[in-house]
Amino acid sequence: MALYGTLTAELKDAMKAGNAEKRDTLRMLQSAVKNLAIEKRVSPEELSDADVESVIKRLVKQRKDSIEQYRAGGREDLAAKEEAELSLLSAYLPEALPEAELTALVEAALKEGGFTEKSQIGQAMGAAMQKVAGRASGDDVRRLVMERLQ
Repeated sequence: MALYGTLTAELKDAMKAGNAEKRDTLRMLQSAVKNLAIEKRVSPEELSDADVESVIKRLVKQRKDSIEQYRAGGREDLAAKEEAELSLLSAYLPEALPEAELTALVEAALKEGGFTEKSQIGQAMGAAMQKVAGRASGDDVRRLVMERLQ
């Protein structure tokens, strides 16, 4: 079953179980996926799993940023709500690469491209992100590339 179909089925299950937190989070996710489908002029069912995952990644990043902002503002109650949504959304993402494997991929990309100078960071990031292919966050890849190009 496609990822969008899984989300729809789990939304129905959450509604039947009376799980308001999961229901609301999945509705928000489903709405964001439908907005992407409207932009691409297709039905949500026609979106690829990669498209749906990109929406989830964007929402996860938003939740992480919100948690930081709420904590800085002393709003622990809102930060806790965002953390709950973050954990629900993260469950639909593929397993992230282990640090050792990510490091090996970044080093291989840098070696293949012959990147050694800090001034080549843009090109190095492009090559590394191609190798990683969405299995790790850009922040993690950037951190490793910066360490290698020092």
